[in-house]
Amino acid sequence: MESYRNIWNNFFNYLLEHWNIKDFEKIEAHHVQAYMDYKIEYYPSKQYLEKISAALGKLEIALKIFAKSIHGLEKEYDFSIRQAILDEARDLKFVVNNYHNRAYNNPEFLISFLQNPLHQLAAKIQHEGGARIEGVALIKPEQLLGAKFDVITNTQKGIIFTKEKGGKEGEVLISVYTYNELQNYLYKNPKFKINRQVYYEDIKQAATQACENPEGSHGLRWNFAKRRMFEYAQAGYSYGESLQQVSCEMKHNRASITEHYLGK
Repeated sequence: MESYRNIWNNFFNYLLEHWNIKDFEKIEAHHVQAYMDYKIEYYPSKQYLEKISAALGKLEIALKIFAKSIHGLEKEYDFSIRQAILDEARDLKFVVNNYHNRAYNNPEFLISFLQNPLHQLAAKIQHEGGARIEGVALIKPEQLLGAKFDVITNTQKGIIFTKEKGGKEGEVLISVYTYNELQNYLYKNPKFKINRQVYYEDIKQAATQACENPEGSHGLRWNFAKRRMFEYAQAGYSYGESLQQVSCEMKHNRASITEHYLGK
């Protein structure tokens, strides 16, 4: 119970800092998903991630009991997403004792093998702009902000405004071609939406066909980080400056986290 309480306290501090949530009854599944993704990005041990999942499962039960005893309501809490994320992390070995370079050798080739056209578009956004899965799982028309000149590569880029990991907001810059493809889709549909688990399975199959190690959609962020670091270096930025800029673009707080994506 003490170890669970420590995880709960850490989770609650995260919710307060990133989501400004002070009422525990307002916790929803997407908060659990964001928290576990947040932890995975810092490469916990497999045992610790399993403990986090178990603790959040107990929290779900506790919230249901609390709602019934205090309010007399059968309030629905469903944190089952934690198990799907845990299974995916174990499958892809996203844990510290299995750390390795997760960038794909030929991400464009892998993307071409994706069966679902929407998955291809999502993968291109992740690869070109460094977005996390929650940044591409749901995109609404109002998130498209037109084009801007990228002074780092001296090219025009399309802008998607996303809110990711703990509510962090910012621009994702993608090629004009990919931006237009997304824009055309949103002209005909009210939103762009994909199922995370189905997307993961499609990438896994595509990786097999492309003779790549299956690293999930997160591997595309590794490709983005490596390419973007090179682009900043070509633009005359120092190594430290490049780390900081890429970290900001990937919606991290610390420059040092970018080194994870460089195999440091």
